[in-house]
Amino acid sequence: MSADDPYGSPSGGALGWAWRQLAIWGGLTLLVYAVVGNRTWFEPARPVEPPVAHQVPVSHSNPVPTNTLAYRADQRGHVRLEAAVNGAPTRFLVDTGASFVALSPGDAAAAGLGRSSLSFSASVSTANGVARAAPVRLREVRIGQFVLSDVQAMVIENLGVSLLGQSFLQRLDGYEMHDGVLTITWN
Repeated sequence: MSADDPYGSPSGGALGWAWRQLAIWGGLTLLVYAVVGNRTWFEPARPVEPPVAHQVPVSHSNPVPTNTLAYRADQRGHVRLEAAVNGAPTRFLVDTGASFVALSPGDAAAAGLGRSSLSFSASVSTANGVARAAPVRLREVRIGQFVLSDVQAMVIENLGVSLLGQSFLQRLDGYEMHDGVLTITWN
């Protein structure tokens, strides 16, 4: 065996060379798969469409008009919307599976809920595991022309995006997701 022979080298021979090639090509294949599968990470952010707000009359038996707001889901089916918490602009991800409105520490601070005033006395299960949470009451949550007062919420440590959960949604007259559009209604 010569020193120039890659198959007869003392560092593993043909089998060692084959395993290295398999590891290299397998790793490259996994990398390509991950990039293609998550290509939306690399797309530029699209401008958010403003919500469509209008009044729709209900049946003649109920003369009270119903107000609606509609929000289109993104490519991944997530609905994101702009709101105001205690007057501070806040970007929410609508999460019908969340029991409460959940604020990130940054959004809580912007809404006047400083970290020193919070008591992280609860723990909650999140998609990233268990996290510490501080129960709070929000003076006001405003979406378009709809305003709710005294909303139960949690400030959750290490939360990346604020969530609009059931402590807000269940106080609406209704909400539904149809053909990629979330419509909320109230009187």
